[in-house]
Amino acid sequence: MPTTHRPTGSGRLLTGVAWAVLLLGLWGWGADGLVGTSSPMTGDVAAVGRPMEQRPPAAHDSPEPAEPRRVDVPSVGIKAPVVSRGLDVTGAVEPPPYERPGTVGWYGSGARPGATGTALFVGHVDTRTEPAVFYGLSAARPGEKVRVTRTDGSVAEFTIDDVKVYPREKFDARKVYGPHEPDRAELRLITCGGTFDRKSRTYTANVVVSAYLTDVKEARHDG
Repeated sequence: MPTTHRPTGSGRLLTGVAWAVLLLGLWGWGADGLVGTSSPMTGDVAAVGRPMEQRPPAAHDSPEPAEPRRVDVPSVGIKAPVVSRGLDVTGAVEPPPYERPGTVGWYGSGARPGATGTALFVGHVDTRTEPAVFYGLSAARPGEKVRVTRTDGSVAEFTIDDVKVYPREKFDARKVYGPHEPDRAELRLITCGGTFDRKSRTYTANVVVSAYLTDVKEARHDG
């Protein structure tokens, strides 16, 4: 999915046409190269996960802005490099390249991970022949960690607070992409879900994992 050539890191919500473009870009992923028999998560099954048994960790203050280099979700085995993505010639958000199914796309026109606002990460669920980077994303649960290694060498650690499946007809762009709480650094991991519609060549839903910043491990400077 998305990014511009020069990430602003402003964290401000997309508005007007930009919201519509981002929404259309999400639903366009299934148009090419997806496995028609794959059904990673049924659209009417809320992947909300188990309730947390203890108080969630407090939000961490935002560090200095830096771009993402890789994303790790240890609980579901996701370890992936990140590539910045923007808008294509039609005005839709570019998904990660199909020839690189293990790559996560970061919407560089939005917030940088760790900055106040919502950093958006997107990945394919599968290709014509194999599972892709976010195939197991729907198995993530609240309380689990998402770690983003940044270009300054630091690691921004986020705690998952929500995992949901949004059916196509009930998708609310502002609710999905907007922050859950103001003045907090958050991220979204987004992929296709539901079932594959052969007629439209798209999936019927999106899996959306929401998380917020709870720790930052600074880069090590040996010597």
